[in-house]
Amino acid sequence: MDEPAPPDLGLDPSQESPFKGKTGLRRIWNAFNYSMAGLKAAYLCEDAFRQEVWLAVLLIPAAFFLPVPWSGRGLMIASVLLVLVVELLNSAIEAVVDRVSLENHRLAKRAKDIGSAAVLVSLLIVLTVWVCVLLEGA
Repeated sequence: MDEPAPPDLGLDPSQESPFKGKTGLRRIWNAFNYSMAGLKAAYLCEDAFRQEVWLAVLLIPAAFFLPVPWSGRGLMIASVLLVLVVELLNSAIEAVVDRVSLENHRLAKRAKDIGSAAVLVSLLIVLTVWVCVLLEGA
């Protein structure tokens, strides 16, 4: 039995990225290079990301020296990495908003404020996880 055709979403294939045709190891290699470029750009251009990287540099090794179970240690490290992920997404949102217009607009402010709130929530997750894991081991 033939598979049904994908739905027509009204997308013009000629407007797709020329990189979409890459497959296999070439695609993985390209994706890795784009990811490294993104990390470099975030570190060089975003003060908050740079501060959070240094926080991670301190907290992740500290998690290995604390007398906590491996499951707790994993949660502690994952929570710190989550902050970096959320900050990367927040920085991407801010860059896109600024690319569209540097003019003050209520929707631009809302997008940036929501991104900032997401970073705050991720930092609260770090605090909660670390306190819970450390108190459990005490």
